[in-house]
Amino acid sequence: MSLKGKKVLVTGADGFIGSHLTERLVQIGASVRAFCLYNSQGSWGWLDRTEKEIRSALDVRLGDVRDAGFVETACEGIDVVFHLAALIAIPYSYLAPESFVDTNIRGTLNLLEAARRCGVKRVVHTSTSEVYGTPESLPIRETHPLQAQSPYAATKVGADQLALSYHMSFGLPVVVLRPFNTYGPRQSTRAVLPTMLVQLLSDVREIELGRLDTRRDLTFVSDTVEGFVRAGEVGGIEGETIQLGTGRAVSIGELFEAACRALNKDATVRQDARRVRPDASEVMVLLADPSVAHQRLGWQAQISLESGLEKTANWLSEHMALYKSQFLHL
Repeated sequence: MSLKGKKVLVTGADGFIGSHLTERLVQIGASVRAFCLYNSQGSWGWLDRTEKEIRSALDVRLGDVRDAGFVETACEGIDVVFHLAALIAIPYSYLAPESFVDTNIRGTLNLLEAARRCGVKRVVHTSTSEVYGTPESLPIRETHPLQAQSPYAATKVGADQLALSYHMSFGLPVVVLRPFNTYGPRQSTRAVLPTMLVQLLSDVREIELGRLDTRRDLTFVSDTVEGFVRAGEVGGIEGETIQLGTGRAVSIGELFEAACRALNKDATVRQDARRVRPDASEVMVLLADPSVAHQRLGWQAQISLESGLEKTANWLSEHMALYKSQFLHL
């Protein structure tokens, strides 16, 4: 099923991955309804900064996934839903877990119910590699046991299982897409790569980071977006869980060294306690086996870490005014 000419809804369209996905869907000819979080400024988030031709093609709805009635209205007449709206900041989930339950679980319930009542033909639900916790074996496959080690991860496990239950219980055509660590332009300094790049670009000599020994499978945002598009188009994958990763993991220490080389900067690291998780909550390594994505979606990552890091650094250097130092730890 080609998405060209189809009516699609993107929840979380104002965010990092959601804004890139929204742009891509417009570019391939989909009729896109962008669900953005309501705010008093009427901002569309990152979509405010996209090209005028993209913005003019969008049907933007400002609301909240916690509002069931609004979600159902947003789903009316829609063929495919890409559900990305979520609270994702792991440190904040320790402080305000109830808000994560409300948004990530109840918000997903609202979306699933609305999609069922409106006859949506495909729901692509966004998961996260954090649901695995520190894995028992590597590389991680879709069949690996789930082990939530943070309130955030627990709510995503709950949302994933709720989505799959709607497929089994009601025949809702759901696909659970599980990206590993996505990075690239527009990502918040909540994430490790942009926070180190912003500090390096600001000529900070002692960079504040968390642990350096954890390892992550980093996927450039354009590759992740391509995985979403294929999950919306490929037939016969309803009820499946498919993860998106490169099959390569690097430590945060190695990533820092690569960032220094890319920017030709000389810096050291000082541990920031605000970026250190409780010991039992820390996920030590995430490394994907991307074979199912290749087999079922015909997908594999195209952008190397070195190339993606350079692209991200170049974009950040042109948009440093958006990344003021007081926001480094949000």
